Amino acid sequence: MEVVFYMCNDPASVGRILTSEGCMAEGAAWLAAQEPRFAHALQLTGVPPLRRRPEGFAHLLGAIVGQQVSTHAARAIWDRMEAAGLTTPDAVLAADDDTLRAPGLSRQKIRYARALAAAGIDFDALRHAPDAEVTATLVQVTGIGRWTAEIYAMFSLGRADVFAPNDLALQESARRLFNLPDRPREAPMRRMAEAWSPWRTVAAGLLWAYYRVETDREGVI
Repeated sequence: MEVVFYMCNDPASVGRILTSEGCMAEGAAWLAAQEPRFAHALQLTGVPPLRRRPEGFAHLLGAIVGQQVSTHAARAIWDRMEAAGLTTPDAVLAADDDTLRAPGLSRQKIRYARALAAAGIDFDALRHAPDAEVTATLVQVTGIGRWTAEIYAMFSLGRADVFAPNDLALQESARRLFNLPDRPREAPMRRMAEAWSPWRTVAAGLLWAYYRVETDREGVI
């Protein structure tokens, strides 16, 4: 496979930024050259799509909505929140419990949504922060764990070398693709992904795509 190199670097020196489908193709080709199992996955799935999302409060709130629920349920809840206008900090802080519960938020997620709305995160500054700083900033907010912070860095900030090892679909996909006896837990999954740097986000994309092929289910919102 001929590899074409794209401008996938950020001028602020935060590492590679996924800006185009070409960046995904470059990363997928690198992974396939390094690991035969990724080459196999790539043959089945094709290059995974660039899943860039806008930055900011609404999309981080969407990641909280997606915690520990199916992708179908998360989409349905988020659609109802958008219809109710509950996607800004002011709207969330002004809403009472019944208003926030109506779209499908649990009591715990209502608390998380309010914590995020009150946190006053400087989203512009996050765009220029190193990956570790992005994660450290976000996990200070109640309800945002490493999975949510990593998903935000991957999709909203486009960081090319971030992985979410606590994602169940990634764990199950890795078990199937690498013929593991058990689904790897977070710590061994994180260690496993070190070999996929500097394209760990693309590796996650390949694993999610492989999961969809293997199970006919979406693994990521």
